[in-house]
Amino acid sequence: MPLASRSLVRLINSTLRTNTLIGFQLKCSASTQTTDLKEVLRELIPKEQKRVAAFKAEHKDTPIGQVTVDMIYGGMRDINGLVYETSLLDAKEGIRFRGKTIEECQAELPRAKGGEEPLPEGLFWLLATSQIPTQEQVDWVTREWNNRADIPQHVVTMLNNFPAQLHPMSQFSAAITVLNLNSKFAKAYSDSVPKPKYWEYIYEDSMDLIAKLPTIAAIIYRNLYRDGTAVGAIDPKKDWSWNFSTMLGYDNKYFVDLLRLYLTIHSDHEGGNVSAHTSHLVGSALSDPYLSVAAAMNGLAGPLHGLANQEVLIWITKLVEKIGKTPTDEQIKQYVLDTLKTSVVPGFGHAVLRKTDPRYTCQREFALKHLPNDSMFKIVSQLYKVVPPILGDIGRIKNPWPNVDAHSGVLLQFYGMKEMNFYTVLFGVSRALGVLAQMIWSRALGFPLERPKSLSTDGLMALIAAQKKAAADDKPKA
Repeated sequence: MPLASRSLVRLINSTLRTNTLIGFQLKCSASTQTTDLKEVLRELIPKEQKRVAAFKAEHKDTPIGQVTVDMIYGGMRDINGLVYETSLLDAKEGIRFRGKTIEECQAELPRAKGGEEPLPEGLFWLLATSQIPTQEQVDWVTREWNNRADIPQHVVTMLNNFPAQLHPMSQFSAAITVLNLNSKFAKAYSDSVPKPKYWEYIYEDSMDLIAKLPTIAAIIYRNLYRDGTAVGAIDPKKDWSWNFSTMLGYDNKYFVDLLRLYLTIHSDHEGGNVSAHTSHLVGSALSDPYLSVAAAMNGLAGPLHGLANQEVLIWITKLVEKIGKTPTDEQIKQYVLDTLKTSVVPGFGHAVLRKTDPRYTCQREFALKHLPNDSMFKIVSQLYKVVPPILGDIGRIKNPWPNVDAHSGVLLQFYGMKEMNFYTVLFGVSRALGVLAQMIWSRALGFPLERPKSLSTDGLMALIAAQKKAAADDKPKA
């Protein structure tokens, strides 16, 4: 990342930490008495609309950076081209959810009775409002999602008739797509609802979709791996993650807590990653949340995005097959060097981060507490010690540290979920929290259709040539 971009992100994060942004103060001053999330948003949105409008009017022509040819050919990395409210990723600090680090979220967000990890319901409230919710507000979200969780029969019928060979993510995306039959936003738009009210119907669809995702995921899991057994009923007195775990067929309280942690930390990673950007792009066409999230899931299914944790586990499994369950550091080092001759070490490195991913760190802490003697976890720990120095010595690798994918698969395997093809579905259930919270704000702030300008290689060459000629013409003659 160019120095200017890194400095800009650090400045933004510093400002968020000290709560000096007017908008942050406005959001925190909103009423915290009501437990109705929609009413809290109804109070926050007009203030934010006014603030953004004033900012745009004052700074609409202010440049915020440069775009180089390398950036254009390099996947648009480091181009500041999106407004994404719910999270911000810093190369040195990792992700912040509305200014809060993962560690702060773990400490401040409400937990289930007897649980040790934050409830995803609370994280969604934070993403949507910038406020740390009360226990009562989180309980309200839980009840809302439990009440909205019923799956239409046509979706159940479709899921039950998919061929067993169809990948879980393909099934997941298809089910989300056909849920749009009942989209409240799509109906409201066809009825010519005024634009200022778009966000209200996006909110309703978002709450409905989040509520239904665990049941859809559980049906897919049981159809593929548990002989089509029934998922059972939602327990209205239990939280979102507990019900999800139970529907999957897991009743271990530590697995439930792991799921709470997993669904929280995978929820959002600013707006430039494939799934978040896809939902933002598709949503800008005023496609409803079901279509937008389905598109995001198709992006998440790619091996360079959501399938990465599966690839890590496959690589570690092959390591064990070759050098055993208790390898020495030297054996692991040689295995890593052999891997680097033909490919990369999965689970290490990140497009933005330049430190150990905080999402990796919190999963490591969970493992140290609950499964310190597990052989696979010990190998993960050895890799944490052995791999970064090797990658650092190579020189051409910008970030030798582990990312979130380096750990999650081993934790799931420990508790008995060994079906690696399903892991990305868990990721998708979580990622919906972030992209849908952002979609509510995208419509509330009236973000337009996303339409960047593209250039062909010939066009880019012609542009550079024209710039060089203009610079030469402007140069004073001797």
